[in-house]
Amino acid sequence: MGKIKRALVSVSDKDGIVDFAAGLAGLGIEILSTGGTAALLRENRIDVTEVADVTGFPEIMDGRVKTLHPKIHGGILALRDKPEHRAQMEDLGIDAIDMVVVNLYPFEATVARQAPFDEIIEQIDIGGPAMIRSAAKNHPHVAVVVEPSDYAAVAEELAAGGGDLSGDTRFRLACRAFHHTARYDGAISNYLGRLDEDRQAGPWGERLNIQLSKLQELRYGENPHQSAAFYAHADSTGPSVARATQVQGKQLSFNNILDADAALSTVMDFPETAAVAIKHTNPCGLATSGVSLADAFRKAKAGDPVSIFGGVIALNRPVDAETAEELKQVFLEIVIAPSFTSEAREILSSAKRLLNIRLLEIDMTPDNDRSLDLRRVHGGVLVQDWDHKPIDVRECKVVTERQPTDDEYKALGFAWRVCHHVKSNAIVFTSSDQLLGVGAGQMSRVDSAQLAVTRAKTHGLDLVGSVVASDAFYPFRDGVDAAAEAGARAVIQPGGSIRDEEVIAAADEHGIAMVFTGIRHFRH
Repeated sequence: MGKIKRALVSVSDKDGIVDFAAGLAGLGIEILSTGGTAALLRENRIDVTEVADVTGFPEIMDGRVKTLHPKIHGGILALRDKPEHRAQMEDLGIDAIDMVVVNLYPFEATVARQAPFDEIIEQIDIGGPAMIRSAAKNHPHVAVVVEPSDYAAVAEELAAGGGDLSGDTRFRLACRAFHHTARYDGAISNYLGRLDEDRQAGPWGERLNIQLSKLQELRYGENPHQSAAFYAHADSTGPSVARATQVQGKQLSFNNILDADAALSTVMDFPETAAVAIKHTNPCGLATSGVSLADAFRKAKAGDPVSIFGGVIALNRPVDAETAEELKQVFLEIVIAPSFTSEAREILSSAKRLLNIRLLEIDMTPDNDRSLDLRRVHGGVLVQDWDHKPIDVRECKVVTERQPTDDEYKALGFAWRVCHHVKSNAIVFTSSDQLLGVGAGQMSRVDSAQLAVTRAKTHGLDLVGSVVASDAFYPFRDGVDAAAEAGARAVIQPGGSIRDEEVIAAADEHGIAMVFTGIRHFRH
């Protein structure tokens, strides 16, 4: 370690760099820089030495070569505690560089906006990664800063330490630097690996690089004998449990996070005021309301007042006092919402038994998530796009003699959205705004139908006039027969079975309207 006297500052992301560089200059640290960064700092009256003045060699080839020089990399890589290195520096006129503040060309952003291939290639940084890796390798002697989010803490420690940083800080910054270059190289590899001989991008490349950042270590995994941690996907955007703000309750567990993700994914499918109750990643209660959020929750709870015990609730509107009063009546693990009013938070913390309820605030603004759905298997990973395929039920194919009524169309649209989030084989009975019966994860579709009917009857819910959604086609007519016997009046399903004609004939016999979506929603 030693006092930082000279820093090389050259950044693509210029957020916060002027204030940080001004702080360095205020501590008497000499600043070397290049190109646009040097110009920006001069504009803000910060003294800068051009790298070209140090190397004695101008930037060439449109800036492709500017820092790849022994006077730069020798100044970064030299071991200050090795006499031979110090002697070589003196003989060759190389001055030490004690800090490298560099981040890389916007390769990912350029790919994301679908720029031409030649423009994307120009965003492959060469000198930047070399300097970052050199500094990180030599971190006991050279501090490396790649993230603007680190500027404030580094500046504060420099000021408090008389221009020096602790060994722990230098090591932490070096780790972040290698993460930074690893993600960058991974993004380049992912992009180039997807291109064919005509430079057209296919869906999947030969290799897939995925970067995850640890959010927290968990008490245990799915079961107490399993170790676990929660990592965030670097490419994920939009609503996520990984970006939740926990305002109350115990630390989230492995299973809590799985259920919370299922709850969030489900409630996000409903633009109208909605409440979802999740148990073991399946909806056990779900309802919408044109009256209030509290009304939606009451109806969701009525769908299965037993299974909701110890469940996870997701609400897509801010939780008010009325809703909080309803929530407090039930033992719950988690409540997710965009926000909680101060009155709601007071109600949900008003008794000792309530303090363990985890309250998560999550921004539910829709976003086009660019991440991938990953499923681990022994020895590999299955990778796919997320199952986002909205449909307009009124544009689906009606295959029966009877057309759905307007009310049935509305209910079918609701049922299809619910079914999307139920484990296969999935059968759901609904009204236009309430989940009435659900059969999930059964080995046969008729078993799921019978389970859904039984659950509805157990909780006193009338299925006469209801509609049914099936996540995949009916292989036999027995599922339709079961729906009709329960009182359903319309069915929505993908279609595509070799026995479709038999299934349609059964619906016609019962006077049921049936529509085919042409897509399925398997959820294993």
